[in-house]
Amino acid sequence: MNRVTPKLPGSVRNENVERNLAPSLERRRLRAYALMMLADGLLIFFAFALAGWVWEAVWAHPRTMLAANALLPVYYTIALYNGSYGLTALSDWLFAVRKAMVGLAISAGLINLIAFYAKSNDDFSRASVTLALLFTAIFVITLRRAMALLIRRRWKGRIINRLVIDDGGSGFPSPDAVVISAAEYRLDPASHDPFMLDRLGKLLRNQDHVVISCPRERREQWAFLLKSAGVYGEIVSEPAQSLGAVGVHHYDALDRTTLVVSTGPLGLRARITKRAFDTLAAAGGLLVLSPILIAVAVAIKLEDGGPVLFVQRRLGRGNQFFDMYKFRSMRVEKLDHDGSRSAARDDDRITRIGAFIRRTSIDELPQLLNVLKGDMSIVGPRPHALGSQANNKFFWEVDRKYWQRHSLKPGLTGLAQVRGHRGATELEKDLTDRLQSDLEYIADWSLLRDLEIVLRTLMVLKHENAY
Repeated sequence: MNRVTPKLPGSVRNENVERNLAPSLERRRLRAYALMMLADGLLIFFAFALAGWVWEAVWAHPRTMLAANALLPVYYTIALYNGSYGLTALSDWLFAVRKAMVGLAISAGLINLIAFYAKSNDDFSRASVTLALLFTAIFVITLRRAMALLIRRRWKGRIINRLVIDDGGSGFPSPDAVVISAAEYRLDPASHDPFMLDRLGKLLRNQDHVVISCPRERREQWAFLLKSAGVYGEIVSEPAQSLGAVGVHHYDALDRTTLVVSTGPLGLRARITKRAFDTLAAAGGLLVLSPILIAVAVAIKLEDGGPVLFVQRRLGRGNQFFDMYKFRSMRVEKLDHDGSRSAARDDDRITRIGAFIRRTSIDELPQLLNVLKGDMSIVGPRPHALGSQANNKFFWEVDRKYWQRHSLKPGLTGLAQVRGHRGATELEKDLTDRLQSDLEYIADWSLLRDLEIVLRTLMVLKHENAY
């Protein structure tokens, strides 16, 4: 295996990659879902209020509005689970109408059943409720058609980002995809060059579907990179067991079949939940710990007059680089920006204040800013510097699966840390133990486990391997 020197610059200019960065259509879709939900709720109330006026000659008659209040939460629950607010509902308005009508019918049936057994049918006007449901159906159908026209006009009908990487395969002539050449961007799936992986990570950012067209002998290598990047990835190929395919996708209009080889570790709801937890925890942590942060910053400045923060490039989600913040714990003239030398006991580079904040893990607290920026999570695999080594080997040389730990955002703490896998990586086992814990965390993520790891972290802030 050829040794990769992380200090060398990438072979493709960054501005070429930046020009091909895709906007986040997921945020756009989330806003559309929220708008549809809000509009559905308003239309249901309006329809029931109108029905009260038509049948009872009273706008928003209390008996009619009582039915609307009972119907709405049931309708939302069913609609959220049957795909009424999903990707297909944005791309196919007839599908969206069918799902909404099914949700409305089931909701009305459930409310009627509950009212029957609760002997509260007399609280509702059957005629006005029936009329309200009819109005609701008309309004919702109109809304779905209007949404389709709006998407076609404002978004040009584009609701997903699809990227095709042509690496010399049979091609994938998709009219709604951006096609790039692997050769043009020096994308080599067999390479372990972190600069190449950073370029690839930037190109894959915000992509909803990634399709690789490559020769047979490179399919396994591309499948591995897609899994490591944490994206939904497909490879133009016939089914092959060695690729670890998780599904098959047929494109009848293109006369192509692809293997789905990666889907990303977390679904949309899980990512929203994790991000909400990260934001609340980081903001709360900065507020509560602000006296400590200020005191440590003043102490570092008074000790030698150097900068308070140490900024180091680390590997993050999708194997992309990001700048990680720490309190500076080493002497200015001996800072190790590449991380090629792990800290050790009695390290002559560490200041007096630095020794204390490293033992107590206080030096890591500025990473709460990274969490708020979205570069990191509260819990996840710890980010490593490019020059980090175990037994004089770069981490990716020890185990090829090292890249797969970057399918999630790195964390301020992680499962490996609470299990005691901290400190210097002198032996290869020091790295493989951490890697095993990181991959286990990614495979079995849950919010409950994040909370558990945070609580366990509080009990091991001062650790014998923290120096």
